[in-house]
Amino acid sequence: MEVVLDKTYPVAAGVDAAWVILANMHELATCMPGAQITEDIDATHFKGAVKVKVGPAVAAFAGTIEILALDPATRTLKMMGKGADKGGSSASMALTANLVEAENGMSSLVGHAEVIVNGKFAQFGGRMMTSVSDMILLQFADVFSQKAAVQQAAMAPVEVVSVASDAAADAAPAVASAAAPQAARATPVAPIVAKEFNALAFAWLMLKNFFAGLFGRKA
Repeated sequence: MEVVLDKTYPVAAGVDAAWVILANMHELATCMPGAQITEDIDATHFKGAVKVKVGPAVAAFAGTIEILALDPATRTLKMMGKGADKGGSSASMALTANLVEAENGMSSLVGHAEVIVNGKFAQFGGRMMTSVSDMILLQFADVFSQKAAVQQAAMAPVEVVSVASDAAADAAPAVASAAAPQAARATPVAPIVAKEFNALAFAWLMLKNFFAGLFGRKA
């Protein structure tokens, strides 16, 4: 079964800061719920894993990622990911993502993904798979935006205050005080990582909304 997705998400940072995240496969992987890079094969090939929680059980996919193109001029990433689990299910995704400038110095992440799923997960049907993919990508975009915002703060220049030599001692505390907030913004308190995706919780939400719709109410 194939699902094609075209999405645009706002990013709370400019294109330069956002590109630093998009071009770093390790940073990018932690934006995806339950995903991680397990091995660097070379500069464009990686091994990775994705975990999807289904109630008390966890479905684990192991696979490979290949960077097909990484163009800083157009800020475009093209990649192919393939994976399979021990139960015989498999999935592949061809992704093209690029960054475009938006208003107020911000940017937008524009993506086109072609996802092919085989095995037990294909039994959910196209509508459910599209909804699940939408939910996963929404969380991905939110974490990506947070990472880009932190990166932009780290890239912001620190204001330099010039003082006369005979007043340097008196000015030093003021300079240190002005620089401190900037330093705090440049370093995140903890790594920003996407939470593991719970497919059962999402399926329950879909079921609640379905029955609520029958009675004209919104879950």
